[in-house]
Amino acid sequence: MELYASPDDCYLALRGLKTLAIRLKQHETAAFEVAQWLDGLDIVEQVLHPALPGHPQHHLWRRDFSGSTGLFAFVLKKEYPENRLAAFVNALQLFGLGFSWGGYQSLLTVGKYRRTAATDYHDRTIFRVNIGLEDTRDLIADLQNGLEHLDSPQESTDA
Repeated sequence: MELYASPDDCYLALRGLKTLAIRLKQHETAAFEVAQWLDGLDIVEQVLHPALPGHPQHHLWRRDFSGSTGLFAFVLKKEYPENRLAAFVNALQLFGLGFSWGGYQSLLTVGKYRRTAATDYHDRTIFRVNIGLEDTRDLIADLQNGLEHLDSPQESTDA
């Protein structure tokens, strides 16, 4: 079976390659700025971005890579119930939900990490972030707003 790409798909791929380097540099710069901001928050236990010196494998990143991407994760010191995590996500205005990493839009997913029992993050809530091309000040403000909803008083469900 032979597979071919359509002429339109080839055109779009070639068009995107022309600006790929500058877009990736913007993703890298913006993600590092947001990761540094998160790393300075008391609520955050660890930011999992290999370019940060506090990352457990930062030495490997320094040895083997010359840059990074817009994708990283973070873990909070405290675990939150689903309704508080939903409040966080619902408060976000700029971050979309999804797994289409590397696009122009910033995305976020929230979920439990269950790879192996040996990992430090087994059964912990991991926030995975893809930083897009939006202004980092706006993204930081959006995340700050979302984080404030984690500990905000729960809305009453009584009628």
